Amino acid sequence: MKNKNAVYLLFLANIISGLAQGISMIAIPWYFIEIIEKPKFFTYCYFIITFLTFFWGMYAGTLIDRYSRKKLFLITNFICGTIIASVSAYGFYNQSTSEYLVILVFLITIFNYNVHYPNLYAFGQEITEKKNYGKLNSYIEIQGQSTSMFAGAIAAILLTGSSNDIISFGGFNFNFPLNFKAWDIHEIFLMDAITYFISLLIIMLIKYVKIEKLNIETGSLYNRFISGLNFLKKRTYIFYFGLFSYMLFAFTLVQIHIILPIYVKNFLQMGADVYASSEFYYSIGAIFSGIFVIRVFKNNYKLLGVIIFFTTISIFFYLISFINSVYLFFITCLLLGITNAGVRVLRTTFLFNAIPNNIIGRATSVFSSINIIVRLFLIGIFSISFFQSGDNIKYSYLIGVVLLMSSAVPLALNYRKIIESEN
Repeated sequence: MKNKNAVYLLFLANIISGLAQGISMIAIPWYFIEIIEKPKFFTYCYFIITFLTFFWGMYAGTLIDRYSRKKLFLITNFICGTIIASVSAYGFYNQSTSEYLVILVFLITIFNYNVHYPNLYAFGQEITEKKNYGKLNSYIEIQGQSTSMFAGAIAAILLTGSSNDIISFGGFNFNFPLNFKAWDIHEIFLMDAITYFISLLIIMLIKYVKIEKLNIETGSLYNRFISGLNFLKKRTYIFYFGLFSYMLFAFTLVQIHIILPIYVKNFLQMGADVYASSEFYYSIGAIFSGIFVIRVFKNNYKLLGVIIFFTTISIFFYLISFINSVYLFFITCLLLGITNAGVRVLRTTFLFNAIPNNIIGRATSVFSSINIIVRLFLIGIFSISFFQSGDNIKYSYLIGVVLLMSSAVPLALNYRKIIESEN
């Protein structure tokens, strides 16, 4: 690999910022569900933020294709770090943080995700030989989920604190020599902001050689987005694969931010340690997936892997809709990590092989835009009072089953033609 040092530094920066970022994104939904008890307010805000990302996602994809990916990382890290540091400073000064400022941090982080992850994959593709795409995607998944695993573990401890020399984590109690109170949200934001600036400094050190010189389209935002759409129109089966294979990711995002905290509180009737530990188990599954998936489903078996993963997680979503068990819940989180990460690795590798680097940002922004519409639809459904009352949130997983199985069917029906479209 030509740019090995550049890839290592990119991963290091991603680990450092991703750790505190992950803790913040675990803490924010729990803050609204449990601390200030405003789940509907958070759901409505999440709907609005997701709607805004529909437009931002389209723009982000064209930015990735038009400008230096390294510079984009530097700019986004500086902006996010500055805003979150300001919110944290406000919280320390007033000894409390307005829910609107907490939502601002959530919005900024979601907007950053829309640039960061497509840019990370596109930058990796830009500085990596084609033969190493599968390895690169697996490494990104392993690195990202290892970070999320530690974020889940740390969040479980920080959100609950320690008393009587005991901490609760992963459904178990452990002896711990220190006692401390649960961290306030502005303290978590301070850690988040600091890591953005550390990440910025690391990215500044990255030096690389482009593997392939590409012509960059410099037309208007509209024209650049339409060019991505036109590319996919001419390649129907790439579009089918990119669209339907994205559905697990769509449901998982809504599940993490809306369903999960309410499910833990109202159906399982458990606390922050179980909620945060779910991220830990999810990440273990994702790490496993990152190591083994591309080896098991290599060559022309990527689509088969996606269909198997959709079917497997659908079975467990069905089970946790009716069975109240913390351990079954953790097993499902583990399997969700395996399946969602596995689909992402297979999907990204397929699209890397099928779509040229100079248009990948625009093409993926088309998929992202459709995916956002699906998420808006799901958030709209789960904001209905029925899901907010009692333990009815459990039925949301049945909707996930319907979404995934209805996506697996067209993939299976067009199996041969989708495989042929990759090369």
